[in-house]
This record gives sequence, C-alpha cells and structure tokens, in this order.
Amino acid sequence: MNAREKDASDRFVCSVRERAVFESGIKLATIYHQFVGSPVNAESVESLERTIEKTILVQPYVSDVKVSIDRSRFVPLVDQYSYLSLTGDMIDAIVTIDIDGTKVTAEMRYDEDLKYPLMYVSKISE
Repeated sequence: MNAREKDASDRFVCSVRERAVFESGIKLATIYHQFVGSPVNAESVESLERTIEKTILVQPYVSDVKVSIDRSRFVPLVDQYSYLSLTGDMIDAIVTIDIDGTKVTAEMRYDEDLKYPLMYVSKISE
C-alpha cells in the first residue's frame, strides 16, 4: 500500500469488509447515474457496454465488471431517429471489488416483482 492509499484508507472508520461493500455501491451508482439517459441503438449498444465497463474499471479497487444492456427494447434501424435513451431497467451489471483480499460482488438488475432496478450485494469472500 503506497502513502496515498494509506491516507485514503485511514479516513475510513469501518472494517475492510464494510469498505468493500461501500465501494461496490459507489460503482453501481456511478453506472446508473452517469449512463441512464445515454442515447443508444442496436449498432452502438455493444460499444456503450464496453465504455461503461472501462469507466468503472479505472476506479479504485475494481477487479472485474460486466455490463449487459437489454437488446429487446431496440427498434429496427430505419433512420437517424432509430434510437432510444438508456433506462435503468435495461442495465444488468456485475461489479467485483477487491480490497486487501476481501472481495465483494454486487449486482444491478431490474427486478420485475419490485418494478425497480435493484442494486444488491450478491457475494462476499474474505
């Protein structure tokens, strides 16, 4: 751990496990709040998925991220108006955080029963 990482770590008054959970929430919230509303169509959807992943991967403690956008909502490409705006119910994301060997996997998926894009911790290992 370098000096900058130690300075950041010293500000947290919680366990490494709690911090890893916190970090996973930050990453999922970034996906949702930064990218919902982005214009997307069938031709650009894969590029948007990879862009979202790359922006999350540069953040601290992210060891893995996978983003998938529901393609069933796209209209056939007919003209320049054949796009839609990304919504939270179209995003499936899995983020893995690793802090000092504590790994947290958190997911965002649209929950049909709740009618809500739910973000939750799905696995913690130490």
